[in-house]
Amino acid sequence: MSDPDHHATEPAPGRRRSWSDLGPRLLSAAVLVTLTATALYIGSYVFAAVVGAVFGGAYREWETMVTRAPLTPGGMVLIGLVALSGLIYPVFGPLGTMTVIGLACAVAIAMRGEEAPWRVLGLVVYGAIIVAALAMRGETVAGVWAGVYLGTVVWMTDSAAFFTGRQIGGEKLAPEISPSKTWSGAAGGLALGTGAGLLVWVLVTDSPWWIGLVLSATISVLGQLGDLSESAVKRHFRIKDSGDIIPGHGGLMDRLDSLTFGILFVLLVGTLHAGYGAVAEGLLYW
Repeated sequence: MSDPDHHATEPAPGRRRSWSDLGPRLLSAAVLVTLTATALYIGSYVFAAVVGAVFGGAYREWETMVTRAPLTPGGMVLIGLVALSGLIYPVFGPLGTMTVIGLACAVAIAMRGEEAPWRVLGLVVYGAIIVAALAMRGETVAGVWAGVYLGTVVWMTDSAAFFTGRQIGGEKLAPEISPSKTWSGAAGGLALGTGAGLLVWVLVTDSPWWIGLVLSATISVLGQLGDLSESAVKRHFRIKDSGDIIPGHGGLMDRLDSLTFGILFVLLVGTLHAGYGAVAEGLLYW
């Protein structure tokens, strides 16, 4: 079997790097940003439904990855429960979401098989991210700005790491996990992600700039760790992309991996600083 992380973008010496995927990649990114920003602005049931649907779709990719087989009726039930766990949050809060995720875990265990622990891991992780995303959005305008701030850091880190690594190349970051990632890409991602996050921070808050700098750098690093973690899981299951639903990007998992640790960090910081009911305020206002 071929190397699952082999990149067509790793050219032989002396050959030009291919940018043929740049058009679809940019178009897909524009559509994703527009849809995400619209749902974030509207909030309430719309945002909850979008979050549930997106992570239900991501769990679908996880399910087919860990089972190495087409979807079964049981797998479809798990996907539906993940989507439902997001949708019911505005009514029942985090307890309702985690109850549904708990039910999904029970179903996964009852399905048995050697993939059961992987199913449960995916359900727990996506359930936690759903709770974190919806708690961050909350019901105030601060939730919109917190989402803009987090998205800016994560997506700028991702984009800069991709373009810097592809253009400059150099020493591999973690060749045993992802042969395509480089230290130059990691440095470029950290620089632009932190800088862009700090810019948003000073524009939308009057909090000390150095707090924004520390938070932005931390989220940028966590974003790259999330990307590497997903690469390690995909390498374990010998796949390159989690799916092909997003032209130029791959699957939903491939787009959401950088968000995983960052949004959980936002939940932790916001809750410790201002309480669970004011996660966005606790993140932004010091």
